[in-house]
Amino acid sequence: MTLEKRSLSLSGHRTSVALEPEFWAALEAAAARRGVALGTLVGEVDASRDPERPLASALRVFALIAGG
Repeated sequence: MTLEKRSLSLSGHRTSVALEPEFWAALEAAAARRGVALGTLVGEVDASRDPERPLASALRVFALIAGG
């Protein structure tokens, strides 16, 4: 399994997230459907996630629910 690491700025600080390319593609498709940048979408998921759930996990679940 190959993970693709991307760096993003969330709430004014830099963070890196590693996901499978298929999840990145699903997130990019969801962002395009909403008319927002990928970073904006990731920020929305980050702001609404349970603090006990890692960001990468929250993004995977979002991608599955969004139907990327």
